[in-house]
Amino acid sequence: MTGTEGPDNGLVRLDGSEGEGGGQILRSALSLSLITGRPFHITHLRSRRDPPGLRPQHLACVRGAEVLGGTSEGASVGASELSFTPGSVRAGDYLVEVGTAGSTPLLFQCLVYPLALAGGGRLTLRGGTHLPHSPSFHYVATVWQPVAMAYGLPVHLTMPQAGFYPEGAGELVAEVGAPRQPPLLVELPARGMLHEVHVSSFVGGLPFSIAERQSRATVATLRERGIVAEAENRPLPVTRSTGTVTFVLAQFEHTIAGFTALGEKGRPAEEVGREAGEALAHFMETGGALDEYLADQILLPAALLASGRLGKAEPGTTRFTAARVTDHLTTHARVVERFLPVRVQVDASGAVEVRPAG
Repeated sequence: MTGTEGPDNGLVRLDGSEGEGGGQILRSALSLSLITGRPFHITHLRSRRDPPGLRPQHLACVRGAEVLGGTSEGASVGASELSFTPGSVRAGDYLVEVGTAGSTPLLFQCLVYPLALAGGGRLTLRGGTHLPHSPSFHYVATVWQPVAMAYGLPVHLTMPQAGFYPEGAGELVAEVGAPRQPPLLVELPARGMLHEVHVSSFVGGLPFSIAERQSRATVATLRERGIVAEAENRPLPVTRSTGTVTFVLAQFEHTIAGFTALGEKGRPAEEVGREAGEALAHFMETGGALDEYLADQILLPAALLASGRLGKAEPGTTRFTAARVTDHLTTHARVVERFLPVRVQVDASGAVEVRPAG
């Protein structure tokens, strides 16, 4: 089970208006609270968003954290502040209904670390798997998952049903193992040569020809920029929702990157395909080893490594370069430092270092 260690075990006070001012602060705090055993109180929740306050998808993360172990006060739709007190997280199987507009990948990334540190188990999360402003299932399964494994966190992800906006009704299942021997040092200063690009175009409950049109547009967009890509078109199992998605996976010499484009009603399939291809092309124009989303998502496992929570090995350091320094990245860094004895340095050039404090 997780618990509090060290002298810094008091209440953490957070201002939700800091940094990007969105739901990132709350999700990070919930995960870190369950990991460390430290309660927190957050004010000015999503004060920079319209509408401000807690929305249903963020409330779903609070409820998910409560299922794993903990209690909250003030958690309701529209709330501008809340308190969370963690309990003892135990290994086991958990089911959480995220809701129609809720992102199962975001909730998964909130809960996976405390569950792993408690010994592992199964997370079954029902809601959206491919939603705007959220990592897609395919991103988490093919980009985040290998990084987690590199930190000694074995996770196997499946998607029995896809869930698109606004109906959701998808399902993500994660088999989470206990931490294995962690690395002592993770260094990703450069991505190296591009080895392979794979385009996956999916449709759920819609004509298969849409997937074919999307992938053709992606491949053509990449070819215009001198990038050769392989493509596959596949249907996705759905229940109530329908939708399309194009996902580009780029394997480099040292790193991996992923880019998602979602279809919308009335939006041409060719536009969706071009968006996915252009996202990779823009990434190639940067010098960062990690795409902006992975740069943000790697911070928590890096902090667990630096704080010595991933095993008996000496606390380790992570260094990498990000394609772009986002408000999500810097906000996440500050929240991590509030809960764990680590130091996160983010340079304007994109260089990031996560190391033990002191």
